[in-house]
Amino acid sequence: MKPRSLSARRIGVLMFSLCAFGLMTSASMTAESKFVVELVVEKKVKELPSAALYWRVENFPTLTQAQGAVGSTSLAAEVAGKVWLFTLGPKDGSTPGGTKVAEIGPLPPISASEYLLRINRAGGAPGAKSSIHTHPGPEVFYVLAGKLGQRTPHGVAYAEAGTTMAGHGADTPMEVFSAGTTDLNQLAIFVVDGDRPFSSPAKLD
Repeated sequence: MKPRSLSARRIGVLMFSLCAFGLMTSASMTAESKFVVELVVEKKVKELPSAALYWRVENFPTLTQAQGAVGSTSLAAEVAGKVWLFTLGPKDGSTPGGTKVAEIGPLPPISASEYLLRINRAGGAPGAKSSIHTHPGPEVFYVLAGKLGQRTPHGVAYAEAGTTMAGHGADTPMEVFSAGTTDLNQLAIFVVDGDRPFSSPAKLD
């Protein structure tokens, strides 16, 4: 009976160890799959240009130069080792000293008494996804690395590194996720109603 008792004890210890390892692995995978969102820069404005609106994304040699070129609907920031100027305005615009990277639009119409212009940096490991949410205005994306996925009532859309994606109008439920085999790193560019919560929980069927 003694050997059998010892064997049962060893099996119990082994099972406990395997369970503990499984829990640690699960926790590690959860941490690795977290979708991270960071505010880069934002400001509020009272008026927007009257023409159909596009986000113009440009690079500058230095942050000082980009900040010197900021207009009423522009935002300057240093992200991922580069200096960026994001300008909301009509199509085919340009900024002296800047190198155009992308032009995204036209944006769905938006009307408010005050507008929030905001740039977020977001992403995560493959499989990481945001909560389902809405914004009170249109969002567009520029993908720095990895592959972006967005699920909305309109379907699922994707964008690879170096490309853009135009989002939908205000209050569209969405889930954003890392759809590639490497970490997603992307810029989310917003113009939203500045008097409403920036993000609200939502549901997708």
